[in-house]
Amino acid sequence: MSEQSGVTPEILVHPDADSVAEALATRLSARLAELQRTGAAPAVALTGGRIATKAYERLAVEGSASPVDWSRVDLWWGDERFVTATDADRNAQQALDLLAEPLRLDPQRIHEMPASDGGLDLDRAAESYQTELGDTIFDVCLLGMGPDGHVASIFPEHPSSYAAGDVIAVRASPKPPPERISLTLAVINRSREVWFVVSGADKAAAARMALMGAGPVQVPAGGVAGRQRTLWLMDVAAASELPADLAQHGVI
Repeated sequence: MSEQSGVTPEILVHPDADSVAEALATRLSARLAELQRTGAAPAVALTGGRIATKAYERLAVEGSASPVDWSRVDLWWGDERFVTATDADRNAQQALDLLAEPLRLDPQRIHEMPASDGGLDLDRAAESYQTELGDTIFDVCLLGMGPDGHVASIFPEHPSSYAAGDVIAVRASPKPPPERISLTLAVINRSREVWFVVSGADKAAAARMALMGAGPVQVPAGGVAGRQRTLWLMDVAAASELPADLAQHGVI
């Protein structure tokens, strides 16, 4: 089993995708409220995808009843499609359409990656986000994973998997659109906690490889670990190829 940074991944398997989304929303709300009780203003890196969107819908329903003071949460993004600011495909647009009003987010704490119509080319946009990010450490970094094992916009055997720095410009992405901005594994791995949200049988082979120690160039998810915690929230289908010894050690 992969144990980057000496932290053994925790694997929690749920019946289906909706259950994973529910677990994500519940756990994120509880964790951020816990951090705020210590006086912290948490920093979270959000992800896109179906599971995350369903979780955001559940958080939005909580609204003012949430135990979290969302006006004291800094929101960042792990990657973004380099398209116009109002493009519905933007991860930030999808999340903020759901969350901004119900949770009364503070605009000063919303850190979107630059859009293609913001006056910067792709390289300068990545540099701008790196400057804004600085030495930020995420309390929780949310990640999806593709069937090929990619995370954020870091793809297997692609220039993105070799790139140095904290924020990179991604060209010729295997998934459209071809131009993107992404955090690197270096930034993701300095997060205190990394939470994967993974569903579907098409992710099962990549999940097995990532958790069994595949290298980050072949399977980027295999190169990810939080400094204090690495949590995999999975459905039964996504966990279907995990070896039995994980269950025997009480991980599942």
